[in-house]
Amino acid sequence: MIHDASKDAGKSRREFVKNSGLLAGGLMAAPLLSQANFFSGSSDVIKIALVGCGGRGTGAAIQALLTKQNVKLVAMADAFRDNLDSSLKAIMGEAEENPTIKAKIDVPEERRFSGFDGYQKAIPLADVVILATPPGFRPIHFEEAVKQGKHIFMEKPVAVDPAGVQKVLAAAAIAKQKKLNVVVGLQRHYQNSYRELFKRKDLIGEITSAQAWWNNDGVWVRERKPGQTEMEYQMRNWYYFNWLCGDHITEQHIHNIDVINWFKGAYPVKAQGMGGRQVRNGKDHGEIFDHHFVEFTYADGSILNSQCRHIPGTMARVDELLIGTKGRISTGAGSITDFKGKQLYKFDSNTENNPYQTEHDELFEAIAKGQYKFADAENGAKSSMTSILGRMATYSGQVIEWDKAINSGLDIMPKEFSWTAVPSIVPGADGFYPIAVPGKTKYI
Repeated sequence: MIHDASKDAGKSRREFVKNSGLLAGGLMAAPLLSQANFFSGSSDVIKIALVGCGGRGTGAAIQALLTKQNVKLVAMADAFRDNLDSSLKAIMGEAEENPTIKAKIDVPEERRFSGFDGYQKAIPLADVVILATPPGFRPIHFEEAVKQGKHIFMEKPVAVDPAGVQKVLAAAAIAKQKKLNVVVGLQRHYQNSYRELFKRKDLIGEITSAQAWWNNDGVWVRERKPGQTEMEYQMRNWYYFNWLCGDHITEQHIHNIDVINWFKGAYPVKAQGMGGRQVRNGKDHGEIFDHHFVEFTYADGSILNSQCRHIPGTMARVDELLIGTKGRISTGAGSITDFKGKQLYKFDSNTENNPYQTEHDELFEAIAKGQYKFADAENGAKSSMTSILGRMATYSGQVIEWDKAINSGLDIMPKEFSWTAVPSIVPGADGFYPIAVPGKTKYI
């Protein structure tokens, strides 16, 4: 996070939103409120557009509406109209449980956009954009939101390949110039226990090694339906295709990897590892692995041993452990101990918060006060790249260096987005998708 409050504390939110479109060179972006003010009903309302109406997007929109600020959801976009309708129904259902947010929902038919280009229609109508589509689309959606001068909440990961990471880093630099608040859904940064442990990390001295786990049974599978094009099928079953998801090392395990990067204050310089498909290997499981084990090496020689697994009936653990010269931090336990087991710090679990709510509370409070405080996109991109580095290592079986990987230009996204376009990977005659083979798959 960047804590850089506005020099003029009395500046109104309206003036701030207008001025936040200024580029470093003095060029004015299109006025943010030019279209949105027409239907807002108030110059002080913070207008929200939701792009990506799945479960996480729906949850994020509800959390934005539950903030204390004068907000209003004014536009929604999703590739699938049925997703959008289900999301709006769920949001309205939440409004029945929380009547205070009912007046904050104003999404008439003309501001509900479906199709691949829906984001281009929704983004201009808001002050804040929530980006929660499958992560493969994040770079182009983030780039557009920054271009339009919007404040942004975007889910992790923020890219699925090195080309996407570079696109996000470039847009992040422009967002800083425009003083646009950007929060990324790596919510442990907004969780009280992690924040308190981070404040006291010096108790363990210099961090020399770490371990991270995301091991559980796995997630949903969506079967192919009659009449679906290949593009629609992959979009519906998006978790199992790297151009959409990035594999579960990127889509989920990024949380744990990011914690280690955060506490280390650094990103790995290389990675090597192993992985494969032992249980989750059907036609509906696309191309991703069901387990990864990666050894990440940092510039100071310290090592993160990282493991993630989606196999039912195996040990379940989602956690991080950091070892220093004086002791260890166990994030799951919220404790810091020395090597003899003496407790140096224990987080009071009674003071734990809901970090998913806190990240929105803090973002919208900053916007309402005209403050520039959050610039999460660069870290989001580099932690996404860390997970991608791990995937490249497990898929290839080779040592993959950060600098070569991030500058490789590797781009796995389709060249065209339409329901009849051919995705970047297609099944063979037997219905199975090609799978990476360590020792044969090459990247660099």
